Amino acid sequence: MTESTVLEPVPEEETDRIALYHHPLKPRVLTVTAVTRLSPVMARVRFTGPDLADFVTVAAEDHVKLFFDTDEAGEPLLPAVEDDRWAGGRELTFRDYTVRAFDRETLSLDIDFVLHDHGVAGSWAATAEPGMRLGALGPRGSFRVKDVFDWYLLAVDETALPAAARWLESLRPEARAFVYVEVDGPEAELPLFSPAGLEVTWLHRGGRPAGSTDLIERAVRGFDRPEGSGFTWVAGETLSIKPLRRFLKNELGLDRDDYDVDGYWRRGEANHDHHEDDEGEEGEEGQDEGPLGEE
Repeated sequence: MTESTVLEPVPEEETDRIALYHHPLKPRVLTVTAVTRLSPVMARVRFTGPDLADFVTVAAEDHVKLFFDTDEAGEPLLPAVEDDRWAGGRELTFRDYTVRAFDRETLSLDIDFVLHDHGVAGSWAATAEPGMRLGALGPRGSFRVKDVFDWYLLAVDETALPAAARWLESLRPEARAFVYVEVDGPEAELPLFSPAGLEVTWLHRGGRPAGSTDLIERAVRGFDRPEGSGFTWVAGETLSIKPLRRFLKNELGLDRDDYDVDGYWRRGEANHDHHEDDEGEEGEEGQDEGPLGEE
């Protein structure tokens, strides 16, 4: 499929506030073309390759699975896909990452990595250089929140910061955006831009382990919600943000199209697939959406 034949995706489901898309699964090989250090704890890796010719991304939460295993010749190992389903390769080492940006003209895909001295993905990104290659799969679907709300509340940790940044950049000037970001300290803060009216509050863990605080929960519970229609998005460590599902649904009584709580990672669990966390409490069905940061 060439660039000229890439069709605009059509939603499978749609309301006046959200739209859900399905994209055919395709294994791809990506080649690193540039690495930019954004902060002491985050790097942006730019990938390209002919496999991106039919790549599709339509929402800020879109993500891909990156595969880090190679064969004896150093070639990336890819999962098997049959009938648009992941049919083999689940034993491979993978992590889910947000599509930070994609340029169809240059077939350039940007992904931001939280850097670690542990964990396969963070360690890989810390030493990444042009010419290195990874396997990739996805996105398999998109959950797009339409820019029809008066205001947006985004409460995330650093793993969801790339998605939040992409989302903010897409908002119209008439909207307002309120953002809470949990990071370890000031050194992890990044500039955020939005055409909308923007208020950003950084929440510092101060050396405590990621995913061990209630900073995001307290920020969302204490938020003074403005007049008008709003959308609330919470993303971070699965267990630490889980109470906010019940808070937004039951205590605030929000409609399902007015909020989303996304478990991006789970403490102590490798190869975490955040789709497993899409079902909320009390049988509530989550959306098949959202990106994932790392581990």
